[in-house]
Amino acid sequence: MGSLNTKIIFRFLGITAILNGFFMFIAYPFSVYHNENAKWGILGAGIVTVIIGLLLYFLNKPESTSIQKKEGYLIVTLGWLTLSLTGMLPYLLSESIPSISNAFFETLSGYSTTGSSILTDIESMPKGILFWRSATHWIGGMGIIVLTIAILPLLGIGGMQLFMAEAPGPSADKLHPRITDTAKRLYLIYVTLTIVQFLLLKVAGMTWFDAINHAMATMSTGGFSTKNSSVAFYNNLPFVQYIIIFFMLVAGTNFVLTYFALKGKVQKVFQSEEFKYYFFGIIGVSAIITIIIYFFQDPNLQTTIAHPMIYGKAESSIRHSLFMVTSVVTTTGFVTADFTMWHFFATGIFFALFFTGGSAGSTSGGIKVVRHIVMLKNSFLEFKKALHPNAIIPVRYDAKAVNQSIVFNIISFFIIYMLIFILASVILTLLGLDFMSALGAAASSLGNIGPAIGSVSPVDNYAHLSDGAKWFCSFLMLIGRLELFTVLILFTPFFWRKN
Repeated sequence: MGSLNTKIIFRFLGITAILNGFFMFIAYPFSVYHNENAKWGILGAGIVTVIIGLLLYFLNKPESTSIQKKEGYLIVTLGWLTLSLTGMLPYLLSESIPSISNAFFETLSGYSTTGSSILTDIESMPKGILFWRSATHWIGGMGIIVLTIAILPLLGIGGMQLFMAEAPGPSADKLHPRITDTAKRLYLIYVTLTIVQFLLLKVAGMTWFDAINHAMATMSTGGFSTKNSSVAFYNNLPFVQYIIIFFMLVAGTNFVLTYFALKGKVQKVFQSEEFKYYFFGIIGVSAIITIIIYFFQDPNLQTTIAHPMIYGKAESSIRHSLFMVTSVVTTTGFVTADFTMWHFFATGIFFALFFTGGSAGSTSGGIKVVRHIVMLKNSFLEFKKALHPNAIIPVRYDAKAVNQSIVFNIISFFIIYMLIFILASVILTLLGLDFMSALGAAASSLGNIGPAIGSVSPVDNYAHLSDGAKWFCSFLMLIGRLELFTVLILFTPFFWRKN
């Protein structure tokens, strides 16, 4: 492979910054409407970001518009850093979050759809800033990269390499042979579902502002809420929580399956092995948690006051268990109750769920269900091969033989993921966290989950972490969101060799 096409990389980062700046302009009217001083910070941040983007775009006219794999990996990783570095400007210029360490952490937590926060009083924040905070989720959810692929033909740039580098999961299923059409379809589904959820939440009792923020945070599986107590604020509005549960489930499902379902091909959804494990796994674990919290009452678990005859302890237990299990598996991170206040067994189950993740091709983070399926099937085959050493038995997924190279890739991913988790836990203890909190922060940041255990439990946040720990967790959030290899390959010497 020849030398890097640096001009196409910088030009793409320019496009990313321009789009990011325009999203900031969308947050500006919210501050104007509420007559907040933060409006000038948001407007200034948008202008600065667009100018940076225009300079990067017009000062880098490439001789060739082809993007190879090397450029693809660099554009995706640097694109996310560009988003985060420009995305923290509204916080800094409005002085809502004056510390650079805190602003970068909150911003990258948004774009990576992790949902970990350093804010101790969310409800006192300017509305324009809260909207921008939720918008970072929404932008990062499907990936600004995929959005930009949809307009790349206008710029004479091909984008297949980018989609392969950014697309979540071990494979990038395509809805249409042309990658740009795929990106457009994905975003159309994403936008439509966000609008539908917004309308339903408004009807269910949320204010229009809270509804749009929670809809953006749900569909992106992000988890930033406009309330200090997250979705627990709506414990007396069960319908709100059921709506969020449904859309969390959808957001954690492969968007290709969602596309088929919307086209009326529902049978394709239940033919998917991953979906069956994902959906029935959530139902099964939720049933276990329901039993635990029904017989071991959580002090924070309140039954609905509005309809005590209808919404009793049983319904409340089912709802909270289903909500929290779905929230953790899909890596959304919304909270209706503190699962660390239930039973040690329940806390153990939730910690295990930190390592599941949603479906490949969804907006969720984590290891992903399909990888677990393939690894388990491969492990069982090893037992068979021990008895029949000469037999050639392929791993089968969705009734098709899986290429051995994909199996090796998945096993490598899992090993590297667990090694990073162990190493990160040790490093976080060095940076000041107790052992339990270090385990929780490492697993949560790497899996893009948000709430964890220890001092970063569902009712706590990350404000007390040292600056070093915040920067390190930000790095974990980035590599977790971009599926490890996309970022880590940049640290290998052979990536930078010219051939």
